[in-house]
Amino acid sequence: MDVRLWFDPVCPFCWMTSKWLRLAATQRDLAIEWRFISLRLLNAGVDYDARFPPEYEAGHTAGLRMLRVAARVRKEHGTEALDRLQDAFGQHVFEQEPVPDTADARERQGSEAFVAAVLATAGLPAALTETLEDTVWDGVVQAETDEALALTGRDVGTPIIQVDPPDGLAFFGPVISRMPTEEQAGELWDHAVGLARFPGFAELKRSLREQPQLPSFGVSTDQVGVTEDWHGGRRRQHR
Repeated sequence: MDVRLWFDPVCPFCWMTSKWLRLAATQRDLAIEWRFISLRLLNAGVDYDARFPPEYEAGHTAGLRMLRVAARVRKEHGTEALDRLQDAFGQHVFEQEPVPDTADARERQGSEAFVAAVLATAGLPAALTETLEDTVWDGVVQAETDEALALTGRDVGTPIIQVDPPDGLAFFGPVISRMPTEEQAGELWDHAVGLARFPGFAELKRSLREQPQLPSFGVSTDQVGVTEDWHGGRRRQHR
């Protein structure tokens, strides 16, 4: 079975879902295709100053800069290289010590120095950092952002998954905050796809949410802290 996942490198919940999907792929024989969705382009018509904390625009812009590089990598180096790059982005952004919740810190994640280190981890040329400023790739990212939203409706964010592309069902989520075991990963896949395949299914949701169990949030896998205001709080980056 083939599956597509649209990702933005700066979305923590997207990173958690991608890690789960990689694990589920080993249990359910899935072939993953990575596609692009930009929170910055998705929110192009939004007043960031009115709606988001100051660091959000910088963070979303950093994500778009990374996706420009990702689009070029896929075109020039192929899908296997993109697979390595997607994983490397997550390792550098989220599997590290927390960074300050400031615009400057988020902006640095889209810098040449930061992305050069990501490219090195993925075994790709450092010269690709020149693509960070190249807006010609925005057309590719915008087209795939629009493609994802056409499959689910526009009132969603990241991650978005499609089963059996290009004509199969698509859905937003699942949004998870911690990694399942190998057995749980396969079960979660079965449940998510089974529910989404019911023609009348629209939504299953709860707003109580724990922090992502990621080093970048200063939370280890044995520290569980459910917080009621997480959904609407400062770190809500998946919408």
